[in-house]
Amino acid sequence: MTLFKFIAATFLSLVFMVQPTVAMPEDNVALNRFYTQFSEAFEHLDAEMVKSIYAEDACYIPENQSKEITMGRNNIIALYKKFFGKIKHKEARIEVDFRVVERQMEASNATDIGYYLIRFYPPVDAEEPVSEFAGKFVTVSKKSEDGKWYLTVDTNNRAEPPFYYNAKPSPNLYYGRQFTPLAAENHDH
Repeated sequence: MTLFKFIAATFLSLVFMVQPTVAMPEDNVALNRFYTQFSEAFEHLDAEMVKSIYAEDACYIPENQSKEITMGRNNIIALYKKFFGKIKHKEARIEVDFRVVERQMEASNATDIGYYLIRFYPPVDAEEPVSEFAGKFVTVSKKSEDGKWYLTVDTNNRAEPPFYYNAKPSPNLYYGRQFTPLAAENHDH
């Protein structure tokens, strides 16, 4: 083998060994499905519906300054169960929606940035108005060896609802339902 052939063969083998795998369109579909699952879990007040979203070693960083970081899937699901339990106890219901405005993705890591909106519907006999609050979120996801995506970091903080309403859709990113502002809904009734 000539020196040129040896160098060329070595170079080609290195190129193929270190070539990163590219994120595929189905990765966007899988990541977007997280938001549908969250919405369904909130609608049904069922924490088990989001259990498969989180990695076993995931962490949740709450907005509340007096709360510590929650480590581990089971502890995160326990938070959802407690929260959903409070809503059930009030005989109320809740909806959540998301608008992803940025996704930074590599072959096996993705970071989503966006807004969320939560609507709280009090019990019918309470004669209280529907209320809502919104926020910003960042999630970090990792693709496992079997090709499934899991949330590894989940964090959020509060924001004014107009940020959610004014967020523009981006190609291939989850954009949720088309909630109308509560003020507009209240004028219709």
